[in-house]
Amino acid sequence: MIKNKQELKIESDFAKSAKIVLHNGDTAEFVKTIPDNSVKLIITSPPYNVGKSYEKKQDIHKYLEWHKPIIKELVRILHPEGSICWQVGNYVDKGEIFPLDIFYYEIFKQHGLKLRNRIVWHFGHGLHARKRFSGRYETLLWFTKSDNYTFNLDPIRVPSKYPNKKYFKGDKKGEISGNPLGKNPSDFWEAIYQEWEKEIWEIPNVKSNHPEKTIHPCQFPVELVERCVLALTDNDDWIYDPYAGVGSALIAGIKNDRKVIGSEKEKEYVDISKKRIVSLMNGELKLRPMGKPIYDPKRTAKENSQAQLRSYANNQ
Repeated sequence: MIKNKQELKIESDFAKSAKIVLHNGDTAEFVKTIPDNSVKLIITSPPYNVGKSYEKKQDIHKYLEWHKPIIKELVRILHPEGSICWQVGNYVDKGEIFPLDIFYYEIFKQHGLKLRNRIVWHFGHGLHARKRFSGRYETLLWFTKSDNYTFNLDPIRVPSKYPNKKYFKGDKKGEISGNPLGKNPSDFWEAIYQEWEKEIWEIPNVKSNHPEKTIHPCQFPVELVERCVLALTDNDDWIYDPYAGVGSALIAGIKNDRKVIGSEKEKEYVDISKKRIVSLMNGELKLRPMGKPIYDPKRTAKENSQAQLRSYANNQ
């Protein structure tokens, strides 16, 4: 639950006393106002340079050069025990694929960051290609600034396939063999198969029938951010999304009692973010619950309902 809602004012400029900062303007300039070593988690999905309405497509080398000074500033503001989660897809030029995570990896390594996981997020719906296989995944690079970093596994454990499995021999014979809170969700998050079959997190992308859908064409699912927030930060830590879009990262942070910062150049998206944040604080924002099973048309309505109830029970 969100604590002290009446105290949560949305500030437009960074201040140490603030709880929510949402800046409408250029990220490259705004990030310079954030103190050194202050942000525990930087999580974002930067512009992919694919020619969306809010970005101007440019040569991939110019695109990466444009990001380098911003990344340098992000490393500066990152807490010594902090993490950067950088989610990207592919740059496409005349039908040729350039996997952005490979290019970004080298940039972050130049600043001494250490890659802890390369998480693959697969989803079942998206644009249909005609001259290649349709893209159905993105990658999230999780870097840390040091070897001493925040990582909370218990809040993001997922149900085990056999929760009552017991040791059949040895000193622990008859005792439960797995962690009663569930298992580690692994580094492959998927939106189709059963979680226990492929070690996956079921997180659908935000499309037309998703309860969180806004006008943004590449919207972050709050559930995706929320798991990173719970695992990589503690209560009252700062979280920053330098390309905040419609505020999904901020919402995930506020929902879990973190302090949040976002910067976004498109005023239309900032206005939507503010409305979503206010709706969240009023208990009116529609969100997909973390861990809710994907709807399976092959199951009966009763089976889908039972699956959702089991998921709810496991997350209480």
